Amino acid sequence: MGGERAGRGRTAPARVVACATSGVVLLAGCASMPDSGDVRGVDSTPRQDAQVRVFAMPPSEDASPPQIVQGFLEALTSDDPDYSTARQYLTAEAAEVWKPELSTTVLADGPGAQPGPPGREDDGELSFNLTGDKVATVDAQQAYTADSGPYDQLVHLTQDVKTRQWRIDGVPQGVVMGKSDFQRNYMSVNKYYFASNTAGAGGPDADGPPMAVADPVYVRSHVEPTTQMVRSLLSGPTNWLDPAVRSSFPAGTALRKGTGPLTADDGGRLTVPLNDKAADVGTKRCGEMAAQLLFTLRNLSPAVDEVELRAAGKKLCSLAQEATGTVADRESLSHPEYLYFIDEEHRLVRLPAGDRATQPDPEPVPGPLGEGAAPLRSVAVSRDERTAAGVALDGKSLYVGSLVPGGSLGEPVLTSRGKSEGDRLTAPSWDAHGGLWVADQDPGNPRLFLLEEGGGEPLEVRTPGLDGRIQAVRVAADGVRVALVVAKGDRRSLMIGRIERDGPDGEERTTGEQPTVTVLDLRPATPELEKVTAMSWTGDSRLVVVGREEGGVEQMRYVEVDGSIPEVPQPAALTGVKAVTASPDEQVPLVAYSVDGIVRLPSGAQWQQVTEGTAPVYPG
Repeated sequence: MGGERAGRGRTAPARVVACATSGVVLLAGCASMPDSGDVRGVDSTPRQDAQVRVFAMPPSEDASPPQIVQGFLEALTSDDPDYSTARQYLTAEAAEVWKPELSTTVLADGPGAQPGPPGREDDGELSFNLTGDKVATVDAQQAYTADSGPYDQLVHLTQDVKTRQWRIDGVPQGVVMGKSDFQRNYMSVNKYYFASNTAGAGGPDADGPPMAVADPVYVRSHVEPTTQMVRSLLSGPTNWLDPAVRSSFPAGTALRKGTGPLTADDGGRLTVPLNDKAADVGTKRCGEMAAQLLFTLRNLSPAVDEVELRAAGKKLCSLAQEATGTVADRESLSHPEYLYFIDEEHRLVRLPAGDRATQPDPEPVPGPLGEGAAPLRSVAVSRDERTAAGVALDGKSLYVGSLVPGGSLGEPVLTSRGKSEGDRLTAPSWDAHGGLWVADQDPGNPRLFLLEEGGGEPLEVRTPGLDGRIQAVRVAADGVRVALVVAKGDRRSLMIGRIERDGPDGEERTTGEQPTVTVLDLRPATPELEKVTAMSWTGDSRLVVVGREEGGVEQMRYVEVDGSIPEVPQPAALTGVKAVTASPDEQVPLVAYSVDGIVRLPSGAQWQQVTEGTAPVYPG
């Protein structure tokens, strides 16, 4: 934000840029912390290497009111763990009641500071209006929400009658900064809980490993991120996800009082001391707790390869990264064996996934869908790659067939009454529990369906709050979240919904009863895109989306389920994309169907033509 404000003609206070070794990342190019020479200040904070740590300077004795406001805003963007420097710009009373952790408001540019309501410097009182255009808000749970509209908050200053120094005595709660400073200061990290309401879910004492569900939050990237993430995980899931997940940590579990920064040892082992709330957990439950931590800390640096949990002065359990699969299921860690698509004869065919996908000749899948028993226009293959679902060429019928030789297709499991091909069934999608999802676009009776275990009586999924007609469905592997392309008028929006299940009357269901399944709290993932034409899950909380902004050209981008844009290289441009598919496996390339047929995007390369065909999909 310093760079953004400096560009507006203001003089920013000096800031210290530091690099350190032990416990903090080393600034690239620094051999060690200098022990001589002058402290060098910088006037702005343009986007910098992630290893740079920036610290604000305290107010000078003769700082003017504009300098106090400017210095305070600069201090909000520093890497000061508890904002102690920012508090030096406030009066003692204001510093005591100010709670920076309540929210972070992100503006398109750094906040402007304009003279506020009438006040006279001679009278020892002045006000400034902080203004800007909102981009997003991060709340007290560290959850990101895209936002828009004007930002306008008042800052009030007073002059001490004895020292004649100016300080801020009225300040908005939370912090505010420009987008570039937010990107430098914060990073998105997934914390993990377990599905509590999917077909295969259960409590800590249930048979079989629970399914892990990602809950993305933003933490300050240079302020003990490991400790931040552990505290955030222990505090529980964000409000949006909470109704559909559970934590294996007992209620009230927290870090033991007095625990300092958490750091893994040289072997990648992290010891986590917990309070007495966790002292009596059993071995299985402790293993799930450790798995939650390992999944959460997996992508932080330095890497955590093993965690040991302690409480009441004793070791509870320990778990290594490679053993997490024995206590919890994180489906995204699996690797697809094949890429599937429809050939020119409208059959389901496949190619080996990954680099082997360059094999020139696709082979029909075993079973009736590969034998052309029903001409197809869209398909989905179950996560275990044993079953496939296909929508007939006219869009009217949904078939499910086994991927084994000699099987028969049978009757359709679902039929649409839409009058035209475009008003019938969408492409289907599987979750990791064998649930098959599809939408009927019939304008007279649009509905979303779930077929548990890929068959049986189709269950109509409730969608309260849905404003429009579903034109595409992609359910996350965890069965807790679903991505929908919703059409209303000329707009096609990508929405993320939370899946909740219960018994017929809102109570826990018994064996054999059909549940009530509802998609709730739909929220936009790409509010700036006017027309979304294709999308696919590509990670625990990430999708790849094809669409265009109003008056813009078609683009392909990665987005997070909370609507934020991840700090990763975006896909190369591709013309005329009609479908796209992705895998969480980074070794498997992005694949699309465009005007050039089936094309793939290997890491670090350009799009490459693979073969002729349509509707490519990885399992899911």
